[in-house]
Amino acid sequence: MALPQLISTRKPSLNPNSTALSSLNTNNLNSLSKSPSSLDSLLHSRRQKRRAASLKCSASSFSEKHHNTNHPKSDDVVELPLFPLPLVLFPGAILPLQIFEFRYRIMMHTLLHTDLRFGVIFSDSVSGTAEVGCVGEIVKHERLVDDRFFLICKGQERFRVTSVVRTKPYLVAEVTWLEDRPSGEEDVEALSTEVETYMKDVIRLSNRLNGKPEKEAQDLRRNMFPTPFSFFVGSTFEGAPREQQALLELEDTATRLKREKETLRNTLNYLSAASAVKDAFPSS
Repeated sequence: MALPQLISTRKPSLNPNSTALSSLNTNNLNSLSKSPSSLDSLLHSRRQKRRAASLKCSASSFSEKHHNTNHPKSDDVVELPLFPLPLVLFPGAILPLQIFEFRYRIMMHTLLHTDLRFGVIFSDSVSGTAEVGCVGEIVKHERLVDDRFFLICKGQERFRVTSVVRTKPYLVAEVTWLEDRPSGEEDVEALSTEVETYMKDVIRLSNRLNGKPEKEAQDLRRNMFPTPFSFFVGSTFEGAPREQQALLELEDTATRLKREKETLRNTLNYLSAASAVKDAFPSS
């Protein structure tokens, strides 16, 4: 969907020497995102194999407890290899990557024999490198003849960088896990329903402006609970990575949904005005 350029309200502050020099291949993103069940099955299979083999992550120094736990505790401190990129990965989102730079090929060789997990963290020339990122778990990979890698990753838990361990040959940092706090008396179910309604309206108007059929959008929540749904919504705000980063950093589901609702409402107003102009001055 088309969104206006948004400005993040938070300033990332971590500024390591490492920068993102990987190219992205997003051609298969749409088709992969429509098959979450097959990816979940593949992810579960990989976890079972890793548990059976009792592998330990030498690159990121995960203990066996973290390696086999789906929900690490927020006060756990672990070392994690980081991949700075000019994008934001959300929990549950699918990310295709092509790895060709030497230092990240080294990282991939290590990960493919150990933990299959690394941190994706937003970085650009304006904001620097963020302090909050999301673990990407490799669910599918292909090693090419020239030693490049094509990866399909799925977002897992969020983390906050507490200190940089080293920057050579690639960035490794100590991180703690980030979890949403309880939203108190906020009705997150009602907020989720409102956000979904705005999303459907934005999709409908976007299709109209692009000359596509204005068919009703299907169930966007797909039985997701409010927190994962809020991450899914944030992942659709492509083209506004700083706003996505601000959403990723929030530790309250209700606050995240409210911010997303406001963004979608502003987008809907913009699209409605554009649609009215198109109706008033149709092109020849």
